Amino acid sequence: MNAINWNPDPEIINIFGFSLRYYSILFVGGLISSIYVLKWIFNRENIPSENLDKLVIYGMIGIVVGMRLGHCLFYEPEYYLSNPLEILLPITFTGDGGINFIGFQGLASHGGALGLLIAIFLYSRKTKHSMIDTVDLIAVVAPLGSGFIRLANFMNSEIMGMPTTKPWGVIFERVDNIPRHPAQLYEAICYFIIFIIMIFLYKKMRGMLRNGFFFGLVLVLIFTARFIIEFIKEHQVGFEDNMIFNMGQLLSVPYILVGITFIIYGLNKTKGEPNSNVSYEKS
Repeated sequence: MNAINWNPDPEIINIFGFSLRYYSILFVGGLISSIYVLKWIFNRENIPSENLDKLVIYGMIGIVVGMRLGHCLFYEPEYYLSNPLEILLPITFTGDGGINFIGFQGLASHGGALGLLIAIFLYSRKTKHSMIDTVDLIAVVAPLGSGFIRLANFMNSEIMGMPTTKPWGVIFERVDNIPRHPAQLYEAICYFIIFIIMIFLYKKMRGMLRNGFFFGLVLVLIFTARFIIEFIKEHQVGFEDNMIFNMGQLLSVPYILVGITFIIYGLNKTKGEPNSNVSYEKS
């Protein structure tokens, strides 16, 4: 049976205890790429550049803290509530009282989305930039960063799929010798395709698609893809084994419903505005 053997060391280099990992590089690369595209969008919208600086700071804090808290509280609440220092510190305490530096092992995209929304709320209050307009603009670039994160998961040999006999099955040697669906790559490809869709719609139909439409659409597309791909993923924690739908799927449903609501709201509200049928074109 054909399969792809995969066994990269997640750590690129370690200097005096400081570890440089593929995950960190791809995570930061995704953020930088998203910020670059968002800068282009802010220029098109004639939004002051200082607003973008504030949004980046608020957003990065919200995403990182939200992703970390999301994993700890959604997937392993009993352990982390008993070891609260390990929630926001990249360490673990050993049985003999020692400390090991392990990095942040465990981030949840659902928590990151919630953390970003809270950050946008605070940014909007600070800058007076409409929150619904802000989430629309961020929605255009959100899939790009999400795709980079799934590539990082692939480099870490984590969040992998169930066993498969398909010729593109991957043997994650750091885990076992079983060919599995590269679920991380499936998600990354979906997110990059969604990003292309969002950019296309933004460039061609910005005048007709406002008031939360992009925010709603990206929620529906990302979390529908996530819900479907979860069927071929291994469960992340043991308690999911007895569930019809796993935690990732259950957490996706509210986002999909909220997304549908915003799509309907955005279309209806924009329809009644003047010049709502004019497309937005600017290089």
